[in-house]
Amino acid sequence: MSKTPLVLLPGLLCDHAVWAPQIEALGERVDAYVVHYGERDSLVAMAQHVLDTAPAPRFALAGHSMGGRVAFEVWRLAPERVTQLALLDTSYHPLAAGEAGENEKLGRYTLLEKAQREGMRAMADEWARGMVHESRIGGPVFEAVLDMFGRSSPAVFAAQIKALLDRPDADPLLPTITCPTLVLCGREDMWSNPARHQHLHARIAGSTLVVVERCGHMSTMEQPEAVTHALRQWLG
Repeated sequence: MSKTPLVLLPGLLCDHAVWAPQIEALGERVDAYVVHYGERDSLVAMAQHVLDTAPAPRFALAGHSMGGRVAFEVWRLAPERVTQLALLDTSYHPLAAGEAGENEKLGRYTLLEKAQREGMRAMADEWARGMVHESRIGGPVFEAVLDMFGRSSPAVFAAQIKALLDRPDADPLLPTITCPTLVLCGREDMWSNPARHQHLHARIAGSTLVVVERCGHMSTMEQPEAVTHALRQWLG
């Protein structure tokens, strides 16, 4: 039986490690390709890179966090190439106007300054505490997240921050998504909460919503078996 081409989109500062449990578990049925964005500083440029480097003309597409936003732009550019879509721990809204948007900018650039001053892992030790379920802080998953962020660089961080601050509003795009779609998040995801995923589910006709218990933002690493099960069902 031929394998399904599966393109995997990591989130901010993430790499292959964020998808490693799923690649191993699904290896017999998928041909997995993890995208690396380099220092591209717009979601559209990242999406075009996905389309230029994808290993097949048509593919299943899964995005985690910022990767979900890249997935929206892939769909906007070339919906005919996407056979299935999985959106994990992500969101659709643009940068807020006024004080809320300015606060987001300040928070992101404060972290960038810390990374430039003290190193990526030191920044990650502060930032990642809100990304995982509180029971995992200091444990093996938390350390793996720090290692992953530590492999990146301030230049990549700066580029990806710019991409996120310039993000398009994906909400009008949601009703145009017609392929089989999985929407998944951790119950305790403080970055992209279940209410946002319920909105995605309501706006994407026929989508499936999965909320993973005892899980923060890094669902693929925190609860790999639950995420793999949902992806297996989604792949059909």
